Amino acid sequence: MSVHYQRHGDVGVIHIANPPVNALGHAVRSGLVKALEEGIADSQAKALVVLADGRTFIAGADIKEFGKPPQAPLLPDVITQLEACSKPLIASLHGTALGGGLEVALGCHYRVALKGTRVGLPEVKLGLLPGAGGTQRLPRLVGVERALEMITSGRFVEAEEALEAGIIDAISDAQTPLEAGLAAAEKVLTGRQTSRITGELPAPAANPQAIASTLQQLNQDASALFSPFRIVEAIEACVTAASLQDGLRRERELFLACMDSPQRAGLIHLFFAARSPHLVPNVESASAFSHVALIGQHRLFERLEKAAQRAGITLTSAPNSATELCLIAPNSATSVATKCPIITMEDIGTHGGNSENGGKDTALSLIIADNGSMVELVDLSAGPLIQQQAALTLKALRLNVVVSQQQSLLKTMYEAMQQAPASDKQTALERVSVGISEQGFCYRASDIDLLAVEAFGYPRHLGGPHRQATLSKIVSKAGSTANSTAKDD
Repeated sequence: MSVHYQRHGDVGVIHIANPPVNALGHAVRSGLVKALEEGIADSQAKALVVLADGRTFIAGADIKEFGKPPQAPLLPDVITQLEACSKPLIASLHGTALGGGLEVALGCHYRVALKGTRVGLPEVKLGLLPGAGGTQRLPRLVGVERALEMITSGRFVEAEEALEAGIIDAISDAQTPLEAGLAAAEKVLTGRQTSRITGELPAPAANPQAIASTLQQLNQDASALFSPFRIVEAIEACVTAASLQDGLRRERELFLACMDSPQRAGLIHLFFAARSPHLVPNVESASAFSHVALIGQHRLFERLEKAAQRAGITLTSAPNSATELCLIAPNSATSVATKCPIITMEDIGTHGGNSENGGKDTALSLIIADNGSMVELVDLSAGPLIQQQAALTLKALRLNVVVSQQQSLLKTMYEAMQQAPASDKQTALERVSVGISEQGFCYRASDIDLLAVEAFGYPRHLGGPHRQATLSKIVSKAGSTANSTAKDD
């Protein structure tokens, strides 16, 4: 079961167990309602605790349900039932409580968090706004200004700040969420701590200055985006609505408007694209290399050295008998006396333009864009298994890696942009993306989109050049079909 109920003394505990991140799928939502009903009916339970197994509380919505028709109970209805619980209801948080996870916690009457917990409402990054009461309950706890900043940025908030702001009520030294939750429940029951129902708190004071300042900032930095402006409207509704229910209705209207926005589809496309771009198709049971030689000098090497110990990878400045992989900086000698796979590095952008290694016998090429946010590992002759092992190694060393084959996606896009006039660079990326996909250089077309957005600043809300080019082609084809039909009529 995804959710189960068990009593510990006079405290009923609602356990969520939906690995890996306890996402709020249909089974969890249904299970929460059933366990809540069981806890309320349990005459020996004087208080209830909601907590989650594993490494985190609820990290948000279930991505497997994205794009599918919603199934009852919907999350807003679940949270309404949690908030209406007739017994003190404590949320015991650990890891992260994000999106719907934080909204669940806000629906509880008291929130305790283990040290290191982070909370946030990051829906804006998917072109959405919190749709289960986040824009109505959070401002009641933290005020308009902080709610605007948190929700329009989507940033994660550390436990200490969350306590200071009033989002959580306590930070616990306990080792487990169960220990923290039971201790908090005991304090509430004995009157040493006071629980409160967030939705019954008064609406926050109006703050027109904060609203105006946020709108000015959004118009300056994110004027093309849709959901941040809807977030402002939702928080305004929190201030002006006659009741929580009226505010929730307005939030739902604005949430559904965001769901219908093309930007939401584009941003979710990128969300999925970023999940596993380092995986080579049809390669199983690959593992990272544990001994890597870094040859020459490069700005990236310092990052790798910092991550190596934590990753359990030994780095050396020259190959030895244990070396499994060589990473050679640009303009370094490639005549390395080793039989292990070799990755030659190449920069594109302002760090010296294109800087290549002279050797032609390299198995893999690592292309690094100027901002360094993502790197591309191109299989020239290594084969899928070696490429996967190398990609896993770089991933373990904290690099964001995209894998490709035969020819670099980054270089191809960069060269197309260099040849295009300044006003046509976005269109140039869209044109070249189609060719990259058709020639099979990418394993997934979404990898083109991810690299274009992260490395070259293609507008994120459009979802990437290949997605945009594909949509344009579909629209164009549909228009041609309609015209043809009209002529036939």
